[in-house]
Amino acid sequence: MKLFTDGSCHGNPGPGGWGAILRWEASEREFSGAEPATTNNRMELRAVIEGLRALREPCEVEVWTDSRYVVDGMKFWLANWKRKDWRTADRKPVKNAELWRELDAEATRHRVHWHWVRGHDGHPENERADRLANAAIATLGSG
Repeated sequence: MKLFTDGSCHGNPGPGGWGAILRWEASEREFSGAEPATTNNRMELRAVIEGLRALREPCEVEVWTDSRYVVDGMKFWLANWKRKDWRTADRKPVKNAELWRELDAEATRHRVHWHWVRGHDGHPENERADRLANAAIATLGSG
């Protein structure tokens, strides 16, 4: 299973959207959503959460995102945050902790492999996920 995600925000904070593409062999599913007042990082997290949540059965998933925040968070920071009661190295509360908890719960159901791609650099699925996110923002009437 492959999951391609992107989040977008018009203003930061501002209206934001997320897009996700799930691919299994020749089958694909696209989906997206938007929030009227959010941040880019929250939309990046939401895209992966919703993509993983859409999987009914536990499986091996390759996640592709242009968000270093998401990839680094899952690969390097999450275990320490949990160990330190959701505090950073400098003892401040983790930003977006409720979304990180959701992502952790969804990722735990699967075997996830995290991949970072450069955003807006011609990666076809990342470009599509970006278009989905921006189209979702447009449905709010303020993007």
